[in-house]
Amino acid sequence: MPFQPDQIAAVIFDMDGVLLDTERLYKQAAYVAAEAMGYQMTEEIHLRTVGVPGDAAVAIVQEGLGAGFDYADFDLRWRAWMHEELSRHVPVKPGVVELIEALKARQVPFAIATSTQREPAERHLTDAGLRGHFTHVVTWDDVTHGKPHPEPYLAAAKLLGVDPAHCLAVEDSYNGVRSAHAAGMQVIMVPDMLAPNDEITPLCLAVLDHLDEIRARFEKSPD
Repeated sequence: MPFQPDQIAAVIFDMDGVLLDTERLYKQAAYVAAEAMGYQMTEEIHLRTVGVPGDAAVAIVQEGLGAGFDYADFDLRWRAWMHEELSRHVPVKPGVVELIEALKARQVPFAIATSTQREPAERHLTDAGLRGHFTHVVTWDDVTHGKPHPEPYLAAAKLLGVDPAHCLAVEDSYNGVRSAHAAGMQVIMVPDMLAPNDEITPLCLAVLDHLDEIRARFEKSPD
């Protein structure tokens, strides 16, 4: 893997699909909500919304399902399903806690840059048992421009007091990779719902199957 841990001053994570195993739940909620309204959500429409800020996702769904589609009703149903599901359990992606502990051991600071709004981001991280690990969480409410604009990652780097060029960003979505790359960061994609394509792969230092591969790199690097 091409990145050198001793040259990384900080790590910035996306949240959904990287730290939290929630993207599959978002997909299921979208299908359930649309079906309850007499519509059929499609793979193509849903995948276009992955890693996209809320206002842009609204436009994608509205366009895909037609002018008569009541997005407000869909959103209420979607949120109700997600609230019920996540009130029982917020799933964490494999390897997250181990990677966090490896970064702590090397005294590498880390933060989150997410397209999720502040309230649900805080709630989901807390319920997942991860919030206490993060001093800084940049959300959709903290920026003027969401991903793929570089602002979320630049804001996180500023909070950490680290030059973006010395930050490693960990992403799972196209817009997330575009955002981190535009911020001048080194980017690793760990795919979740989206497979890397000919545009995204060159923007990444590496495309990895698992967070453990990043952790192993930090653990093997000499102090």
